[in-house]
Amino acid sequence: MTGADHPECRVVFSPSGKRGRFAEGTAVLEAARSLGVDLDSVCGGRAICGRCQVLPTAGELAKHGIVSRTEHLSAEGEAEARYRERRDLPEGHRLGCQARILGDVAIDVPATSQVHRQVVRKPHEAHDIRVDPMVHPYFVEVAPPDMHDPRGDLERLREALQREWGIEAHYWDLRMTQALQRALREGQWRVTVAIHNGNEIVGVWPGFKGRLYGIAFDIGSTTIAAHLCDLTSGEVLASGGRMNPQIRFGEDLMSRVSYIMMNPGGEAELTRVVREAINGLVAELTDGAGLQVEDVLELTLVGNPIMQHLVLGYDPSELGQAPFALASDAAVSIAARELEIGIHPGGYAYVLPCIAGHVGADMAGVLLAEAPWDRDEVSLIVDVGTNAELVLGNRDRLLAASSPTGPAFEGAQISAGQRAAPGAIERVRVDAASLEPRFRVIGSDAWSDEPDFRDRLPDGGVTGICGSGIIEAVAELYLAGVIDADGRIDGRLAARSERVVPDGRTHAYRLWDGEPHIVIRQNDVRAIQLAKAALYAGARLLMEKLGVERVDRIRLAGAFGAQIDVKYAMVLGMIPDCDLEQVSSAGNAAGTGARVALLDRASRALIQQQVRRVEKIETAVEERFQAHFVAAMAIPHASDPFTELRRAVDLPSKARPQRRRRQE
Repeated sequence: MTGADHPECRVVFSPSGKRGRFAEGTAVLEAARSLGVDLDSVCGGRAICGRCQVLPTAGELAKHGIVSRTEHLSAEGEAEARYRERRDLPEGHRLGCQARILGDVAIDVPATSQVHRQVVRKPHEAHDIRVDPMVHPYFVEVAPPDMHDPRGDLERLREALQREWGIEAHYWDLRMTQALQRALREGQWRVTVAIHNGNEIVGVWPGFKGRLYGIAFDIGSTTIAAHLCDLTSGEVLASGGRMNPQIRFGEDLMSRVSYIMMNPGGEAELTRVVREAINGLVAELTDGAGLQVEDVLELTLVGNPIMQHLVLGYDPSELGQAPFALASDAAVSIAARELEIGIHPGGYAYVLPCIAGHVGADMAGVLLAEAPWDRDEVSLIVDVGTNAELVLGNRDRLLAASSPTGPAFEGAQISAGQRAAPGAIERVRVDAASLEPRFRVIGSDAWSDEPDFRDRLPDGGVTGICGSGIIEAVAELYLAGVIDADGRIDGRLAARSERVVPDGRTHAYRLWDGEPHIVIRQNDVRAIQLAKAALYAGARLLMEKLGVERVDRIRLAGAFGAQIDVKYAMVLGMIPDCDLEQVSSAGNAAGTGARVALLDRASRALIQQQVRRVEKIETAVEERFQAHFVAAMAIPHASDPFTELRRAVDLPSKARPQRRRRQE
């Protein structure tokens, strides 16, 4: 057949972002395998196992220059129809082994179809929290009706609450009045009433019900984490997480905003899928704890500004362009049913306030967990992500900014990069004398130089390198002299070690010779330099505004911040110089802040008050940001001495890069 007989079709896979051109009629599974896309299959493409389920998406993908249509896949055939009849194949999903490519198309690979599923590492953190939730249960005995007292059920309940608890409660909607009728009679006029904010009746049950429940959500751009809590004890009964399904519309936040701007009504679609994911987690957590979704009376949610806007149904398009205007930066308390979240019909959702256009409710949650306003020493708090959020200060003054670090810290833009999943390299060491590496992968506690390393690998073996791994690799190569302060891989070392190899016009470092090969390329180093320079420049700009030359303590928040080794973060120059003993992980501090807001009603007024006093610095319009960024491209920095780091780590001489350039 000629090329005219088989025209090429452009295919984009998410969430990997991998793309290619394929002859018309190529099976999706075949295309995925040729690109190295993580799409599962056990039955060899016979439409039996169903593990290769994919979801074609429709719309214009400006980033990739294609218009995707679901009809650009072949119609469902006999084998696929048989599978749909006997097994679960959700609406819109196709079997990758059966669907064939007929035109330009974007294909989403759900987490359930990935061999190496995302590890959502956001467990709840231990934290002292005052337990005084917004909603409380009250057990009351209501006077039964008689011929001499014509008052209705609701009025009798209100009288009982006033008599027994001193609560002046106001009444609720029609459905709850209907529930009250049943509950009073089933409970023989003894009922438990849920009161929200001290005066609003939001639920009623026959007899005694001593416990109510709530869920704290951290809505991240990549993952959604949730913690089911007992509102009486404050105990976390269950935690869970899942990939944010919005990722199929764009790997990073700006890609999703672009999708919305290019596809009218796109914001409604992104709102729908994130709310569906929230509902899925509500059902998953309550089922795992032996509860019903109706047992949940309160939700709290944190997220970056774009996530917050989409959960609330706001259009985030304005956040994609200067002046980055928020629809609202205020906290929101709203009936959960108005957000189409299925908990108790009277349940509420509370969304923490945003700080600025790119410093969101997630950082408000971090602040609530960290409380820098209670400290004299100057703290730098960093939530590391695609868009890093920073807060600097103490009890006297707080400043906030965001830095466009990009997705390199999450493994994107790295030649062998991937998200944190079993098989991803997460720890790296390089011997300075031999330049030989050793590493460890997620899912195994063995180092690569141990004799039984291959036997102890997770299914799938070594698959790539994640954010913490690439940071350690670049830092270790710098400490070993393979990379100089300018970030250049020294090609002259190829004569000394087979690990340093030519790579086009530059050189690369071979980290793993197995399958697939894991190589650290010059462009990988540059991507990390760009990301770390943006992060450092944001921190340095805040320090300049605050009038300080050093910080007393640094806290790294977020799932990524919890995984990186703080020593290597400082060796790279991601963060300012500081006593390493005072640099630590805050874990999932945003999720902890959401739990604080869930369990302690007073914390809501506190964070709303503190957010108003935070000074917002917009890096996009600050002239000094670019100067700080350029200086921060060097490893660890072009001019900052890093005296504290040098006490703990033997850094290469700063004079060495200049001598190399003269020799070259």
